[in-house]
Parts: sequence; C-alpha cells; structure tokens
Amino acid sequence: MKRAAVLMIEGYEESETMQITDLLRRAGVETHTFRFQEDPFVLSMQGMYVKADKVFSEEVRDYDVIIIPGGRNAWTNFINEPGVLDTIRWFNENGKLIAAMCSGTKVLKAAGVIEGKKMTGYTGYASVLEGAEFIEAPAVYDQNLITSVGPATPYPFAFKIMEALGIDPEPMKKRLLYAEAKGKN
Repeated sequence: MKRAAVLMIEGYEESETMQITDLLRRAGVETHTFRFQEDPFVLSMQGMYVKADKVFSEEVRDYDVIIIPGGRNAWTNFINEPGVLDTIRWFNENGKLIAAMCSGTKVLKAAGVIEGKKMTGYTGYASVLEGAEFIEAPAVYDQNLITSVGPATPYPFAFKIMEALGIDPEPMKKRLLYAEAKGKN
C-alpha cells in the first residue's frame, strides 16, 4: 500500500489539506496528517481547528510522498519549523515524491529542490519560483515534484499524486462525475 504524509501547521489552508487527504484515502493510499505541536488540533487559515493524526517526526521519511499544502502564513511557518526543509531535501535526494500546492510551493523553493523542474504555483508565482520552468496548468508532475495552483485545484492535484504513485485516477474521476463537470487534468 502506498503512503502519503500531509503536513499541517498553523495557518494551513484547510480545504486544500482536507480534500487532498480525503481523495487519497478514497484511492486506497494510506494517508496521515502530521502536526508540529503536541495539541492534536491545528489552527487553519480560516480559524478552524482540525485534528491531525500524528506529530511530525523521522517517521515521515517512511512515506512515499510528502505533501505541503498552502495557506497565507503556513509557508513561512513551514520554513521556520526545524526539520521541514531538511526532510524535503532528503525526499529529493532519495528520489521520493514531493508535492506542494499554492504557497506550499514556496517551501520547495526554500528547500532548493525546484531547479530545472517543471512546476506550477499560485497566480503570479512564476517570478517567485525562479529556477524552475513555470507552467500555467492546474497541476504539474515532473521528475519527483508534483505541484498545483491553489484552493481551486485539489482534485487535479490529488489525481497527479495518484498517477505518480502508480494509481489510475480514472475510476475515481468517474465515481466523482469529474468528466461530467468538465474537470481538466
């Protein structure tokens, strides 16, 4: 069974985080959310408290993909949290999957893992993500990096993660009526 680690830190974007977690779990991916505090309830960007599964630790490295959601203040909190950038670099050095959306892509830039890779990010991030080849698309998968624009794109983002994990997202798209809704990617 494939495993996904979704990071949650104060200020994370809850719709991105929870939709991605839900979709991956529905696809049969063992998905856990990781927090950076003892209290299991993490304060989101919109003021909601959502319970995370586990405390961030070396255990994250046992997962197949690490996922960094966005959030206006979350990306700076991730960058300032001990161990996050080193863990992302470790995933990159070991050829493991790294996924980020919206402002979470800035964390990848800070970790130094985007050079020469195709990626996307929030509107206007082409100059922020200098060093990568910025692509205007809802979600992009290149080498070991999966990126997405933001809150409107958790579905294409989750589908790209599934593809990268070797899971065909088409049956899920059909169950979710994704094609009938004219979903792209």
